[in-house]
Amino acid sequence: MSAVDAARPLAGRRAVVTGGGAGIGFACARLLAERGAEVVLLGRASVEAGAESLRTEGHAVGTVRCDLSDPDETRRVADELAAGERVDILVNNAGIIHREPAVDHSREGWRRVLDVNLDAVWTLTQALGRGMVERGDGRIVTIASLLSFQGGINVVSYAASKHAVVGMTKTLANEWSAAGVTVNCVAPGYIATDNTAALRADGKREREIRERIPAGRWGEPSDIAGAVAFLAGPDAAYVNGHVLVVDGGWLAR
Repeated sequence: MSAVDAARPLAGRRAVVTGGGAGIGFACARLLAERGAEVVLLGRASVEAGAESLRTEGHAVGTVRCDLSDPDETRRVADELAAGERVDILVNNAGIIHREPAVDHSREGWRRVLDVNLDAVWTLTQALGRGMVERGDGRIVTIASLLSFQGGINVVSYAASKHAVVGMTKTLANEWSAAGVTVNCVAPGYIATDNTAALRADGKREREIRERIPAGRWGEPSDIAGAVAFLAGPDAAYVNGHVLVVDGGWLAR
């Protein structure tokens, strides 16, 4: 492989990144683009600003607007993507969290979290994975969580959804690996994003979390992007059904 190829191992590949307008999704989209992929950001209005920012950096980036909390809209968009240009890489990043004690957790909150974090992941993965299986090549990476291993407090719907995507990932790896499709997860630890803004704004809680992380700091979106780009690239061709934890050592403590 030439030096140019080594620097752009995803050249000629087309990647769809959900929730790519900000945070972890944006960092993933940027790194995939830097490694040569043509990137499509899928999500709500924020994907337009994210795409424009990446275009100013010289990257080829498209957008698809979709409310992933709407199952019918998600199915329509998934089918349109599957019928369109080839998709080689799918990064299921979009996710929401609902914080409420389990005894009070609303049905609406539960349903919305599962619609985005689990059902939309499955809908897109099935629709785009089918083409990957038929072609004999593809990469699917879903963002899981430390709460794929732990329970957390006041986040029962989120924890349930993140446990579920790991089970789905392992099952699909079993079914699709022989067809040349890898299906993996990245499980972030505590990352400085909008989802953790409330925790970081609470001085006592922020300090307690940071002091428990062996690395001594909160993670950055770029920390997760590196793991996603690895799993989406040629060096991870024999990695399948795996949950790659990127947590600064949290689970080791």
